[in-house]
Amino acid sequence: MCLAVPGRVLNVVGDDPAFRSANVDFCGVRKNVNLVYTPEAVAGDFVLVHVGFAISRIDKEEAARTFQYLQQIGALEEEGLAR
Repeated sequence: MCLAVPGRVLNVVGDDPAFRSANVDFCGVRKNVNLVYTPEAVAGDFVLVHVGFAISRIDKEEAARTFQYLQQIGALEEEGLAR
């Protein structure tokens, strides 16, 4: 199953929009994510991540709702993000 999973941007690396990346926290699991589709993302933002790319910014409440739903259906285990 392919999912977009919410995470919180911890830090951003790089100045060139084509090569910016971030360290993103998914409730304790940290991964490097490409920010080419979300050039406005900064540390502290919540983003939806799909196949290693942040595809949009979302607010904290939406991130929490989405993460909770993904946990309920067991989808986070498939993505290696289960707590």
